[in-house]
Amino acid sequence: MNYQTLTLAAEGEITLLTFNRPAKRNALSYQLIGELQAALQELETGSTRVLLLTGAGHCFCSGMDLEELKAITGRTAAENREDSATVARLFRSIYEFPRPTIAAVNGAAVAGGCGIATLCDFTLASTEAKFGYPEPRIGFLPAIVSSWFVRQIGEKRARELLLTGRMISPDEALRLGMITEIVEPARLLERARELASQLLENSPASLASTKKLLNAYSRRDLEWQLELAVEANSAIRATDDFREGVSAFLEKRAPRWSRS
Repeated sequence: MNYQTLTLAAEGEITLLTFNRPAKRNALSYQLIGELQAALQELETGSTRVLLLTGAGHCFCSGMDLEELKAITGRTAAENREDSATVARLFRSIYEFPRPTIAAVNGAAVAGGCGIATLCDFTLASTEAKFGYPEPRIGFLPAIVSSWFVRQIGEKRARELLLTGRMISPDEALRLGMITEIVEPARLLERARELASQLLENSPASLASTKKLLNAYSRRDLEWQLELAVEANSAIRATDDFREGVSAFLEKRAPRWSRS
């Protein structure tokens, strides 16, 4: 497949997947979401044994493309639900990818970008990276990622970060358990390749079976939690606060929230 918003580079049994919208800070357009889902399906049936993910330019991924979100504010409830379900399927595909995944976070990993980075099996962060879910600042909510996030760092910490929307440093992300390692920028991809090479020394059958088992532990809870999250993600798109928050962000002004 000829990808336009990402690149795939085979390095033996390692594949480097790079989000390639640097002018848009690698924001998740609907085209990128579709291409990423297609790439994961392609790689799942190929010779890839370890998947590396990173971003072109100085940003890993800035989350959903807000210009596209604003353009779809008039969609029906059914359309909003299908959009939300599409994002949920993507996140789940990353989480349940049958081969080891390594995120090399070269810059900001925001909202959905933070979700992608931290859903990988290993998350290596540049010292210049930052992480967070600032959706409340634009009238949105980090619904779909919340199930995994609570499991990763605990409910109390998750509530604090998801309700404040504050961004955090790699040091804090490491303490919370969101990432696995901090690396100097110049060594980030080199270190990711070193880790991938280490994984290639292990039994492919053992790695696949381990991932399958770990995924099975959370599958039952994940099913109903994602259903709730998709409904919440869809519902918030119909609110005045969502429309106002996205507009205010794009217009670079303070939002005027409703008081209901």
